Amino acid sequence: MELKHPLGVRRILLVFGVLALIASFGIQAKPASAAMPAFVRVVHASPDIGTADVFLDGNRVLSNFAFATVTDYVTIPPGPHKVQVALIGKGAGASVITQTLSVQSGVAYTVAGVGTKATGFSLEAFIDSNQIATGMAKVRVYHLSPGTGMVSVSTGGNTVITGLAYEQASNYVTVAPGSYTFDVTATQPSTTLPVATTLNANMVTSIFAVGVFDGTPQLQSVIAQVPGVPGLPPTGSDPNAAPGNSQPLTPWLFGALALIVVGAGVATRRRALARQKAKMTSHK
Repeated sequence: MELKHPLGVRRILLVFGVLALIASFGIQAKPASAAMPAFVRVVHASPDIGTADVFLDGNRVLSNFAFATVTDYVTIPPGPHKVQVALIGKGAGASVITQTLSVQSGVAYTVAGVGTKATGFSLEAFIDSNQIATGMAKVRVYHLSPGTGMVSVSTGGNTVITGLAYEQASNYVTVAPGSYTFDVTATQPSTTLPVATTLNANMVTSIFAVGVFDGTPQLQSVIAQVPGVPGLPPTGSDPNAAPGNSQPLTPWLFGALALIVVGAGVATRRRALARQKAKMTSHK
């Protein structure tokens, strides 16, 4: 009679183990159609395009989009998309920019409307990485000022960025939080654009140099800040996360639990047999 209870326990544990394995395979078999979206923000950086409307796959998604404006990140499905920019009220059929952009699942992008009447208009896409070290701040400079040659960026007498050309974005610079003045300096034409800003811990700051030196609209800076993702693996689950190839943990967890449960059942059975054998020996 003493063996009945361990056997019952073992059967229950085995059932739980099988259920855990089934759950594990069920989770892994989920369709891949629920792909994470891409994250996109848009900056109006063309001095020759006035206030505009922006269309995505034929649908107007931005209206009254003024020069030197940066949107928040929005989610869009991964894959190719037709983007059109037209003067406000003119409609997509009168677009001055028509371009197909392809975006990837879980990746964050900055898309800039750039160019002039003389050079033509286009969209320039930059891949963003908003992952930072805990307690630090990160800053990036986007050179979107037509007619301004290569620039360098310095702060506190230290040069942190060099050789940044038009329609390029710098590498990210990680610094301690605090108040900074960044001097964005060009040699042709010779000019310096001072940018004073406060860099907060766990925030990513973007500095956009837009406008025209000695022209209209004038050379200026636009600052945008978003929360960073400190100390977390990349998941692509929000625009602050850098793209990555992390694997889901839940199926592995269920599989491990199943093995532990089955192992526990076997161990219980062995202990019961050992106790029974010891009793039989003591009665001889």
